Amino acid sequence: MLANKNILVVGASGLLGAKVVRSLLLHGSKVLAVDLDVEKLKSRLTEINVDVENPALSFSSLDVTSETAVKALLESLTTITGAVNCTYPRNKKYGAHFFDVNLSDFNENLSLHLGSSFLFMQQSAAYFKRVQSDFSLVNISSIYGVVAPKFDVYENTKMTMPVEYAAIKSALLHLSKYVVAYVADSRFRVNSVSPGGIFDHQPNDFLEAYKRQTLGKGMLDVDDVIGSIVYLLSDYARYVNGQNIVVDDGFVL
Repeated sequence: MLANKNILVVGASGLLGAKVVRSLLLHGSKVLAVDLDVEKLKSRLTEINVDVENPALSFSSLDVTSETAVKALLESLTTITGAVNCTYPRNKKYGAHFFDVNLSDFNENLSLHLGSSFLFMQQSAAYFKRVQSDFSLVNISSIYGVVAPKFDVYENTKMTMPVEYAAIKSALLHLSKYVVAYVADSRFRVNSVSPGGIFDHQPNDFLEAYKRQTLGKGMLDVDDVIGSIVYLLSDYARYVNGQNIVVDDGFVL
């Protein structure tokens, strides 16, 4: 599906990002995999059986919260046809319960995550304006950018649904629409994928409560989400723009 594509993946060593890299390569794309620590990234990809010597795969280091670094990376490129932003920058206080979140941490986390997403979209648009060829950007939002949290699934655990996450992921959906409306060229596309919960060895009480809210799958495997990303990067989605694909086995119903 992605023959002749050249895709930039930022946040490539994460739970989702690493498998996005693997899938894009399997679908015939060239991939520029980017994260803060390139050696850690290569190690992570090796763990999931990606050949880091593959000539279709290249690497770069990037701090997505640095305006200078993001601009420099996009300005150095000339042949990419799309990008996937899998980054998830946050501070050490991220994830506190609602009444334990102070304003400075709330603001910092919005700045880190939503701010860096804005920067990446802005510079992707600038890249498109410079090269004037088809470009598809996929953002990763969430079901909690679409609906209010179901807090009862967190009962009997120390977990919560961070308020910053809801603010960021909902804003990301609208910001994507803003950018494509501003650029106003069908060759430049920005879409989002909103996964349900992804399995990462959460407590059993949470897993069971979450599963009861779905149609039977429960928490998703990473691979369950990737098909939608591949589709949006492909020519099959040539005129899909400003949209959000929810992958959640019915959680938001």
